[in-house]
Amino acid sequence: MSSAIDALNRVFGYPSFRGQQGDIVDHVIAGGDALVLMPTGGGKSLCYQIPALVRPGTGVVISPLIALMQDQVDALRALGVRANFLNSSQELEERRLVEAEFVAGELDLLYVAPEGLGTAGVQRLLDRGKISLFAIDEAHCVAQWGHDFRPDYLALSMLHERWPDVPRIALTATATTTTRDEIATRLQLTGARHFTASFDRPNIQYRIVPKNNPSRQLLDLLRTEHAGHSGIVYCLSRASVDKHAEFLSQNGIPALPYHAGLDARTRAANQARFLREDGLVMVATIAFGMGIDKPDVRFVAHLDLPKSLEGYYQETGRAGRDGLPSTAWLAYGLQDVIQQRKMIEGSEGDAAFRRNAARHLDAMLALCESVTCRRSQILSYFGEDTAGTCGNCDTCLTPPESWDATVPAQKLLSTVLRLQKERGQKFGAGQSIDILLGKKTDKVSRFRHDELTVFGIGADLREAEWRGVVRQLLAGGFLAVEGEYGTIVLTERSREVLRGERKLMMRREVAVAKSRSGSASRSSGSSAPSPAAADLSPEASELFERLRAWRTTMAREQQVPPYIIFNDATLRGIATLAPQTLDQLATVSGVGQGKLSKFGDQVLSTVRGDAGPDAATPAETAEPAEPSAFAAGPSAPVGPSAPAAAAAGPDPSAADPDLSAADPGSSAAGPGLSAADPASGRLFSTEPVAPRAQPSRPATPPPVAPRSSGSGSSGSRPVYHGTADDSDAIPLPPEPDFFDDPGYE
Repeated sequence: MSSAIDALNRVFGYPSFRGQQGDIVDHVIAGGDALVLMPTGGGKSLCYQIPALVRPGTGVVISPLIALMQDQVDALRALGVRANFLNSSQELEERRLVEAEFVAGELDLLYVAPEGLGTAGVQRLLDRGKISLFAIDEAHCVAQWGHDFRPDYLALSMLHERWPDVPRIALTATATTTTRDEIATRLQLTGARHFTASFDRPNIQYRIVPKNNPSRQLLDLLRTEHAGHSGIVYCLSRASVDKHAEFLSQNGIPALPYHAGLDARTRAANQARFLREDGLVMVATIAFGMGIDKPDVRFVAHLDLPKSLEGYYQETGRAGRDGLPSTAWLAYGLQDVIQQRKMIEGSEGDAAFRRNAARHLDAMLALCESVTCRRSQILSYFGEDTAGTCGNCDTCLTPPESWDATVPAQKLLSTVLRLQKERGQKFGAGQSIDILLGKKTDKVSRFRHDELTVFGIGADLREAEWRGVVRQLLAGGFLAVEGEYGTIVLTERSREVLRGERKLMMRREVAVAKSRSGSASRSSGSSAPSPAAADLSPEASELFERLRAWRTTMAREQQVPPYIIFNDATLRGIATLAPQTLDQLATVSGVGQGKLSKFGDQVLSTVRGDAGPDAATPAETAEPAEPSAFAAGPSAPVGPSAPAAAAAGPDPSAADPDLSAADPGSSAAGPGLSAADPASGRLFSTEPVAPRAQPSRPATPPPVAPRSSGSGSSGSRPVYHGTADDSDAIPLPPEPDFFDDPGYE
């Protein structure tokens, strides 16, 4: 554990592990297999990153989205971790360099897509290097009934067969007990130790509101609670995405669309802007979101009903990764239920597929119609028992009323029955409601429905209330949707109500709870205060904003998302402490040795208030070298201890304060190397090294080739002497750069 804690402190800047992280890390370092279920923002990545740094060799991470690999690698390099990736978006020369790095043992972590790992060439490459572990990220993609099924994940069972001595860790944020069992079976992890953290995300407020002009409802939410905040809006169809992105933009909310119908260049550019800019709203189908590590997404809004509770939980979990207050907001109405039921009935899948889809939808509908704590119901679905209420969902903040809807339900079901039995007709919900309300519409008159005995017997309820009755009958399985036109028909369960054998209690909608930030509307030009600045003193709040401005400048300079420099929680810690020395700055959570060396002096200047905008630019030297927190090499003389080096801080006379890697060809370590880790033979280093050139990065990523990673490592590079069949870069199959949406227009 000492080596793991040292890596956690020095590289990531965290004082201790959270929850089960320490147990997971110890288990994998010892060579054990693990299946980890941990909510988004819970620190899953550390569970394989730390073991990869401590164990000898390179950790191979199977990641489903090549579009995000560059950002994952950038984030690790900013910490001083030697990371790179292999995928089909790279040029041949770049892939050759990455392959050479791996074979030479110059990488701590290598990211690959499941499609690439399935090729013989990549498998032969891995045979030539030393693998410390396999990490299977987003492991729920192996579940065939799941919402993100990826066929190539099924082939990952070969990892255990080909490399039986390499530990494997599979991780996911979303899995029911059934899905967990499927993951374990398909990945041959039935003998692995299972770690299940709480699925609770207490910082997220869950709210489900009756759908009534959802565009305006969304605009009101953003203006009153989330002005100037980053967020994601999910829509079912591509046309709806385009419509709402334009609507928000026209109303002063900067918004971008994302769906599978856009060309690759546009998707890449919009994703890059969302990650790198503050205050942007991404309007998207489910094609967007998995793997997005942006920590300050303040809200996730759904304008259409998700197909499953798993999908809803994963999508809403993209809000508030930094642990600060965030909102999960869903607009829900009758048409959502009809549309989803109709889609299931019209599906090309077999009967088993339709039954499974219906079960998933039923769970989602139960959440929407619940009169109890939303959070408790979500946690219960994932097998986690809870006691009491959460105090941070709409049903807890404004408890809904229940009412006895048995008689209205009988009237509605009787109307559907009479239309079918007496007239041989089937209609949508609207016609039955018009009949009950006694409306003499053209359609009512044309079909002589005003002659039915049920005509006008429902005038005691408003139309909106009748729509609620129909919606809840559909949700409960007392009505079904049939055919291309979405007509409503009776089910076996209808008889219980019609015969008076079942009492139906329904949810009565009430006014939505006032926003936590106040109910007064803000203009589109003003921003809501950052949750990270909440409860700070005026002086600390002002410093926090200065630090954010400095971070923005640095992120633009380095062409990385701002959170890769420091996240809001770390900036809050700095603003609270207002450190005056590097030693004091090093005590802030999230400030590791790599970032302390790279950014420490600039942060202190910003704290002192003597750093203007121009002072945020790095020294006018060559571009900074990619830092390395761990250097692999043969046994070498041991220099000063790591803690002593950390306390001393970086040498102010050094040309470049980045952490460096020892030359793998050297037989002796330099004077700056600290004690070797006995588990891996790696040496912790803080000595500056000569920077390596890094190609300039385009502001807008090209459609298939992400910006150059500058994959060369510091120091001399070993020549890659390949054989006749591996001297060229390994050809890789194309991988999806996003999760496709269903293509609804």
